[in-house]
Amino acid sequence: MDLRKLKTLIDLVAESGISELEITEGDGKVRIVKSQAAPVMMQAPMQVAGPAVAGPPPATAAAAAAAPAAAAAAPAAPEAPAGHLVKSPMVGTFYRSAQPGADPFVSVGSQVKEGDTLCIIEAMKLMNEVTSPVAGRVREILVKKASRVEYGQKLYVIDAGMPGGEADE
Repeated sequence: MDLRKLKTLIDLVAESGISELEITEGDGKVRIVKSQAAPVMMQAPMQVAGPAVAGPPPATAAAAAAAPAAAAAAPAAPEAPAGHLVKSPMVGTFYRSAQPGADPFVSVGSQVKEGDTLCIIEAMKLMNEVTSPVAGRVREILVKKASRVEYGQKLYVIDAGMPGGEADE
């Protein structure tokens, strides 16, 4: 299937009310799934909180401003010392190893060099390697194997600059 036809199909799915489209043409097969996770943001409560009673808006506005600031500070605190974040370059299915039952590419505590394979993301039956952008030690794996990942989703935390494995011990 040529790229123009594929782009047209993607545009049709994006603009229509359908959430999934699968087409088989010859021996090729294409499946396009529209993600519903992003549009389901909590906009309704934000709109409801806005038209509150006219008397308390200054206090409500101050409390509303403080609550998101506190909520933003809470997730930001763990991320600051967490090291280098490796994010998903695409939407797909996350796999820690090349084959089912095989050893994972990396585990928590593994030493990695820049360019080492961390995982595979399967998208449209294509296996795409995700490589480490830095050298260091894998501190945390944020995704479970065989789970769906979104573009930009955090996958790994790597403590950069720990090449020997003995830097923090």
